[in-house]
Amino acid sequence: MTGPVDTARPVIALLASSRISMLGVALATTAGFSWAFVLPMHLQGQNTNPYIGLLVVFAIPLLLLLGLILIPIGIVQARRRRLLPHLLDSRSAWRRIGIFIGLLSFVNIVIGSQATYRAVAYMETEQFCGATCHVMKPEFTAFGHSPHSRLECVQCHVEPGTEGYIKAKMAGTRQLIHTVMNSFPRPIESGLESNRLVRSSATCENCHNRGREMGNPVRILTKFASDEANTRTSTVLTMLGAHPAHLGAGVRIRYAAADAKRQTIPWVEMSAPDGKVTVYKSPGFAADAIAKMPKFEMQCVDCHNRPAHTFELPEHAVDRAMAEGRLPVTLPYLKKKSVEILTGAQSTSTLSTSLSNFYAKTYPAIASSRQADIRRAGAELEAIFSRNVFPDLKVTWGTYPVNMGHFDSPGCFRCHDGDHVSAGKQTIANDCATCHQTPAVDEPAPAILQQLGIPPRKL
Repeated sequence: MTGPVDTARPVIALLASSRISMLGVALATTAGFSWAFVLPMHLQGQNTNPYIGLLVVFAIPLLLLLGLILIPIGIVQARRRRLLPHLLDSRSAWRRIGIFIGLLSFVNIVIGSQATYRAVAYMETEQFCGATCHVMKPEFTAFGHSPHSRLECVQCHVEPGTEGYIKAKMAGTRQLIHTVMNSFPRPIESGLESNRLVRSSATCENCHNRGREMGNPVRILTKFASDEANTRTSTVLTMLGAHPAHLGAGVRIRYAAADAKRQTIPWVEMSAPDGKVTVYKSPGFAADAIAKMPKFEMQCVDCHNRPAHTFELPEHAVDRAMAEGRLPVTLPYLKKKSVEILTGAQSTSTLSTSLSNFYAKTYPAIASSRQADIRRAGAELEAIFSRNVFPDLKVTWGTYPVNMGHFDSPGCFRCHDGDHVSAGKQTIANDCATCHQTPAVDEPAPAILQQLGIPPRKL
């Protein structure tokens, strides 16, 4: 038989009347205390761990909400089972329950609103897009080594305004579903390939002004030969203004692509400032086939297609590491062996060993006296491989072609190949001097650099 009930603390009695309610109290209390400790640190920016961020904006709020839902469910269940028939009259009990739930709901709304705002802001950071999503690991890794690494993903991938925000959230929902269902493509399609990339006029051109003359910048391309001495040479290019010819005032270029990656372009239409329109076609493509191809208007990203997610090829990656002093140039045949090892590797586990075995077999004296340099070189090869090859996501050397230049992929020669001919027998220029001048080509010590006062990097 049920004894007398202490009516001085009816709320405590109500909560203690059901295991479901007690579980709810435990969840809500634990989540509340956890939030009280972690949330201030997160809001003040003292935490950089993306998983702590997910805990703060998703896991803890869900636990708190679940606890608050379980509390009234347990109370209702207890009363229906007549466990507390003489506790209070109905009006007093529900009044106190209402006050209790109301206070908790108010607290939950206050905390939840802060977390919701923070969650929206957090979902726009590169940490959320890259570090918490395994699918985007290649892009996130490349992003960390790019000139744009201090920007947030949304600055380039989300169109400004309400419409752009809604489109981005819909796209994020679609991507989340593919991730959960493990149905995302491997490798992930580039923005151009999927045709979902926001136009550069709404993103890139918020910082870069297409109407401003850039002058004639100088580019220095440093290479190392595959000989024993790793002979260094430099090519100096004076870049001529390509932007006015492609994106200048009154200029409009449209093109047709025969493949999703837009590497084969058989049709180009150019509208000049004077209104003249010239159409160029590449041989080997019938008119009806071209008519069925998708047409695009040229924009920045058609050439600058990997501005923040550039992946290197083995030879260029090794050249760059040697030029920047991260690979010891004085190790014999280092350039040749590094490229060979990187090209044939399937994982990082064999890189250092392969390099060490080469020197131990071919140059035993050097292997003995320069162990530190060989280990450092092996570690650098591992770093190069790790930021360019992701076997589980089917990203390997050359998966994502770079359209700037024309060394590793068609790039400029997609149009400037000399084969695109107009009805009037005009061709799209493919003379080297159209885009750049070459004061020096593969020279050990270009005189032009001395004249410009640019000293060679000491290795």
